[in-house]
Amino acid sequence: MGIYLNPGNDLYTETTGMEMFVDKTMLLSVTNRMLGTVDKYVCMSRPRRFGKTIAQNMIAAYYSRGCDSRDLFAHLKIAGDPG
Repeated sequence: MGIYLNPGNDLYTETTGMEMFVDKTMLLSVTNRMLGTVDKYVCMSRPRRFGKTIAQNMIAAYYSRGCDSRDLFAHLKIAGDPG
């Protein structure tokens, strides 16, 4: 139960080390703009095998309070986003 509530960044760290990793961190930019608005509830509906779990792990690592993920995202596209 503790893993569900505080997932940390271990799963996404493992993902970024894959040889065929695709940087989709700009999804976080969209999510950041939606926070604090009436559009804050987001449904990630995608076909099978299109990265829903990886996106979930990325979001969990980015917003997790239980770990510091700055170094993990420092070399990815989201690091250049002003938001």
